[in-house]
Amino acid sequence: MPPLIPVSAAALVSALILLASPVLGQGKVNVYNWSDYIAEGQLKIFEKDTGIKVNYTTYDSNEILDAKLKTGRSGYDVVVPTASPFFVRQLAAGLFLPIERSKLKNWGNLDPEIMAALAKYDPGNTHAVPWMWGTTGIGYNVSEIRKRMPNAPVDSLKIIFDPAIVAKFKDCGVMMLDSATDVLPAALNYLGLDPDSKKPEDLAKAADVVKAVRPFVRKFHSSEYINALAGGSVCLVLGFSGDIFQARDRAAKAKDKQEIAYTIPREGSLLWIDVAAIPKDAPDPAEALRFLDFMLEPKVAAASSELTGYANANTAATALLPKDISGNPLIYPPASVRARFYTITAGTAEQVRERTRLWTTIKTGR
Repeated sequence: MPPLIPVSAAALVSALILLASPVLGQGKVNVYNWSDYIAEGQLKIFEKDTGIKVNYTTYDSNEILDAKLKTGRSGYDVVVPTASPFFVRQLAAGLFLPIERSKLKNWGNLDPEIMAALAKYDPGNTHAVPWMWGTTGIGYNVSEIRKRMPNAPVDSLKIIFDPAIVAKFKDCGVMMLDSATDVLPAALNYLGLDPDSKKPEDLAKAADVVKAVRPFVRKFHSSEYINALAGGSVCLVLGFSGDIFQARDRAAKAKDKQEIAYTIPREGSLLWIDVAAIPKDAPDPAEALRFLDFMLEPKVAAASSELTGYANANTAATALLPKDISGNPLIYPPASVRARFYTITAGTAEQVRERTRLWTTIKTGR
């Protein structure tokens, strides 16, 4: 045993203070994200490398996140809303902190084209980091659809919004996103109207389209359709591209190996961008920045794209992706398809209330 060395009182106090202080890298970050949206193994790597504990919870609709942010004191450090109309409206309400780019060494990995599109909603790209992007389209069980309608228009919104067609699939199950901001614009597009129209008369027409097929829709939900489609309890959905690819992969691993397919409607599709942002009342903003920089690492973005089936906004991640993702025209569509994409703007508070009211009448049948 080494000899004892006398310690001064000042040194002893300093040592005790040091022991009581957090170790460098210790801390926590509270992340609120979409379900199945980041590779779990990467979260464990982040915790190991930084010493920061990730408290990770999920939601399945923008409306849920929106309500939490608006009530204040959400307790979250990182949230992932869809850029428009949700993030842009939340940004206008002053709900986010600006991003300290100097603390994000991986900022340069971001795709300039996606950044330019996002700048429409976040001028100067000052408050948000783009995460994933994709389309809203048609997912279906190939054999079940063919069995009921061999010439089914699987590449058209008719399969969802034409009552004479969708009625054929009631018995095998139809699901639709529980989201007015996804479904009503699609209905407007089906009618040949501006998908971003806020005119009451246009929205009423769109609502009528959805009401006409309501008797054939088993459920409105924004995440349950993944397992429902994979497990064979539904055969047709209007959903998010990556979710349907996840359903496809799960179905392929099941015993009966159902074939699930996805199409981007020939009429056009909503282009959405989900962004990571820091709420203004985040309890741990420094840890939030560490987590954002982690999300921008190419291997993290690539692993998450493999998990989700969504395109990411990280150009450096592309080389790390398997060709069945980076070369898939349904995930990274060609320019001719992108030309038919549309985006949605926020609208006034009154317009939001009207859209919400119409959506409630659709779901309740009143």
